Amino acid sequence: MTAPYPGAGLWMLLALGTLVTTTGMPVWTLLIGTATLFAAGGWSLGLMDVSVLSAVSGRALGLLEHDLLQALPLYVFVGVLLQRLTVADSLFSTLAWVTRRSGAGTSIAAFGVGALVAPMNGSVASSSALLARLVAPRLGQMNAAKATALISVSSTIGVVVPPSLVLILLGDAMLRAHTEASNLPGYVLGQRIVNTQDIFHAALVPAACIVLLWLAVAWWQGRTGPAISPTRQEQHPQWALTAAVTIAIVALLGAVFVGRIFAVEAAATGAMALLGTAVLTRALPWSAWQSVLSDTLHLSGALFALLLGATTFSLVFRLWGTDVWITDAVLQSPLSPTATAALVLLAVALCAWVLDAFEMIFVIIPIVAPPLIARLGDAQQAAVLLLLVLQLSFLVPPMGYAVMVARARAGLHTASLRATLTALLPYLVAQCAITVLVFLQPWTVHQLDTPSPATSDEPTLSAQEVEQQMREMADQALQPDAKP
Repeated sequence: MTAPYPGAGLWMLLALGTLVTTTGMPVWTLLIGTATLFAAGGWSLGLMDVSVLSAVSGRALGLLEHDLLQALPLYVFVGVLLQRLTVADSLFSTLAWVTRRSGAGTSIAAFGVGALVAPMNGSVASSSALLARLVAPRLGQMNAAKATALISVSSTIGVVVPPSLVLILLGDAMLRAHTEASNLPGYVLGQRIVNTQDIFHAALVPAACIVLLWLAVAWWQGRTGPAISPTRQEQHPQWALTAAVTIAIVALLGAVFVGRIFAVEAAATGAMALLGTAVLTRALPWSAWQSVLSDTLHLSGALFALLLGATTFSLVFRLWGTDVWITDAVLQSPLSPTATAALVLLAVALCAWVLDAFEMIFVIIPIVAPPLIARLGDAQQAAVLLLLVLQLSFLVPPMGYAVMVARARAGLHTASLRATLTALLPYLVAQCAITVLVFLQPWTVHQLDTPSPATSDEPTLSAQEVEQQMREMADQALQPDAKP
């Protein structure tokens, strides 16, 4: 049964955003609750066949069998261990000692830890918690607004630096979105269907530009702060541990990036390395291990619950026909393809202002990505733009997710929102500059593309020549064998 009111899906999204920002309830419960209410309303009005909802169990089982989801609890385990072990502390102390003569050693060290650890940390929330514990107490008398900005931007580096969990999940979502876009009317498939590796390659150059620009901003803001006397650990950094950890992280991330190992294998290797280090050094007592495992189970369960909630929500959303309605509206827009794509990205930014990265990937991206790819004509460009817009939205107060977490966990409430926005402004300008560059110059995401297979030197047969050869072969098969 086709629903005659596809706009109901937009009301679903509006209701979800309102509930997320006002109730404080777990998002997965709001996803399922909103979907249930709208499905019940559609059934009571005779607009929806709710028997289709029985497909939720099958879709959920199919998703849980996906290989990439095996990496979720492993990334969570790595993030929880990093918050409790002294590995990140050693990295911070060494970087602070090395850059002490720059006048902004603390800021550079905080940013460096974020750049190294965030891709293995799994999520913005986990990175924010780690940096808030590690960096905030060592910022001394640094301006609270600048400290909040530093922690916020450092925690979002894992959104764009491959091969983070956000990029892995987005790469899988873009594969499905590109497949759907290839079936849209009028869309010409100018490239093969992208995979996660293609998204890694596309994101690296823009991500590197952002990291370099942000590092310059962190140095500029940090050097104006008061000098902080180094701690005892910073005066005698653990060079061996820092070197080993840095080499291990770079090697694992590099191996995943070039396709030598899978993301699940990298996450498992990192988790086992941290586990072995903790056991051999007896860094954690038994009670702490119980806390680590408990937190890992809670966070992993929350992510899987979010996935199931998003599956239910998206099914009801599609039953209303809103996804088709949105796709038609984007494809038939009277505006130019560039202007239409810009409006789609603006809508994504508004959604990301109240939802976190996983909620965006599970709920919003599958809806908007296919028509966005169709309008841009480049799946890799669309994926990188979505990443950049997500990261930008996380940094815009007061609802920006990274800013909210940094203010709550670092105890930096003394900074006003206006002062925080002022401190964030140079970072946001750099982010917007790279986003506009990628939007206007698609070649920026294709610098590391895998070369296409070499074509044969033999001329390609036309359709008429192929048909003629097939007829000749058929005639030969029908002729009786010649007798001697």
